Amino acid sequence: MKNKGSRATGRVTLAHVAEAAGVSAMTVSRALRGEPFVNPELAKRVKDAALNLGYLPDPAARALASRHSQHVAVLVPMLSNNLFVDLLEAIQKTLRPNGFQTLIGITHYDQAEEEQLLREQLIHRPAGILMTGFDQSPAARQLIAQSGTPCVHMMELSDQTEDYCVGFSQREAARELTKHLIQSGRKRIAFVAAQLDSRAIQRLEGWKSQMQESGLYSTELEIREPAASSMKLGFELFRQIMKSPAPVDAIFFCNDDLAQGALLCAQQMGVAVPQQVAVAGFNDLIGSEFMHPPLTTVRTPREAIGKQAAEMLISLMKGEEPVKHQLDMGFDLMIRASC
Repeated sequence: MKNKGSRATGRVTLAHVAEAAGVSAMTVSRALRGEPFVNPELAKRVKDAALNLGYLPDPAARALASRHSQHVAVLVPMLSNNLFVDLLEAIQKTLRPNGFQTLIGITHYDQAEEEQLLREQLIHRPAGILMTGFDQSPAARQLIAQSGTPCVHMMELSDQTEDYCVGFSQREAARELTKHLIQSGRKRIAFVAAQLDSRAIQRLEGWKSQMQESGLYSTELEIREPAASSMKLGFELFRQIMKSPAPVDAIFFCNDDLAQGALLCAQQMGVAVPQQVAVAGFNDLIGSEFMHPPLTTVRTPREAIGKQAAEMLISLMKGEEPVKHQLDMGFDLMIRASC
């Protein structure tokens, strides 16, 4: 027998399921949504018909009917850094049991790309938005505001009390690690910032404020590298710093992958860490505790941030006001043998 869904475009529609189950299209819609007042026998008949016909709901049509979808737009800078993989895992584990799916966009730290992704995702009428940081273009901020879509920012805190966000103080975390280096006797502490995204700059500012407060700041200790953060870049930068005529006794890298590359370079060059130079990182990525020597770093709570940001957004999507607009998840110094 010819499949009912082979007519016209061949797509199985709600009407085809209704015809096969001998009920109205409205009953099919309600049964597939799992509404409790649908007769259980009818609901089973509808679900069996949908399964036999291979029916899949049209999310665009559902979004149009309900004015929004069950999707959440999630924008992160990259997936090559395990930090954002951990963040997404926690978001997914929190949203799915609550009936929401993720539309993931990778911005590559590019405001224009982020803005375009946001435009594309807003077409699908997402139920909510999870953004990384606050470094959006004015046009992107306007898009979010005009859409009326609930939005929660992750990984940073805001000076604006009305912003919804879950994160920690990047500046304070960098200050605390710098303070530890100073208290351990280090005076010539270089800071290496790569990628130069907003969070890397905030860490640089935290290092700088503590160095200035301690009377140790010098512009030659501030190294800004626009290239993407990687172990390879850390390897190369460590070599350059150690060959520079201006000596340093500690290097604070803005991300662990840079610091891991530096430790590998130190082994190749025969540089004793921490005796000759201390090395520190940020984020406590996979492998940092197993480096030789184990890497001193800042452990950032990305799993907790992902979970709490998703939960805050769920409240907003339900029309409920969260107890707090901003959640500071804190950070931990992981003092290991590299410092």
